[in-house]
Amino acid sequence: MKILAIDTATEACSVALMIDNKIDDIFEICPQQHSQKVLPMIDTLLKRHNIKLKELDVIAFGRGPGSFTGVRIATGIVQGLALGADLPVVEVSTLAAMAQQNYEEHGFTRTHALIDARMAEVYVGDFEVVNGVVVALQDEAVLSPTEALKKYATTSTSKGVTIGKVGTGWDAYPDELKQKEKEREVESIKVLYPSAKFMLSIAMQSLESGDIKSVDDLSPTYLRDKVTWKKLPGKE
Repeated sequence: MKILAIDTATEACSVALMIDNKIDDIFEICPQQHSQKVLPMIDTLLKRHNIKLKELDVIAFGRGPGSFTGVRIATGIVQGLALGADLPVVEVSTLAAMAQQNYEEHGFTRTHALIDARMAEVYVGDFEVVNGVVVALQDEAVLSPTEALKKYATTSTSKGVTIGKVGTGWDAYPDELKQKEKEREVESIKVLYPSAKFMLSIAMQSLESGDIKSVDDLSPTYLRDKVTWKKLPGKE
């Protein structure tokens, strides 16, 4: 199985290549440089392993939520690559990717994921590990920090299970996100950004279950329907 994964949804830019369960990846924090960085990263990995794009089985990408520009960059690049090489595509939640990393690297089987969505809101995800891969316990959403806590409270947690936290949202709104059950939650956040490397396990499961898409059917996740902005003086 040969899978290429791409993510540009946050300040991080990453690509990962899996060939017969061996993984190689490139990860870099590079705000506003994704469009310049991601294609050279892909080229580096493919050349490093002497493989051509058309020899892959599938391309996976971070469908969001995250920055609007970042999600669009990944979607556009994947559409171009998959169309040119006639490859299917797997969409992976960026929140799920962070929860998967929290499991694979730090052992948490339950994770609360928050990405700072700006405008006093966070992208919210709640995940549990089943057979080695995270599954969402509820729909992802964009909410105020206090609404996010209420959303987490609607799902139960098994006794003795410690909940891990991932994402930039926790540090962005520390006062609003103070927890009542601190003995069951980890205060130290070890995963801030999604990484393409940890999208591979999720992509494998999607591929095995037939949950793949063509380039014409991709549906990036923005969650927020509207973006507010201030017009520059003299501009309409």
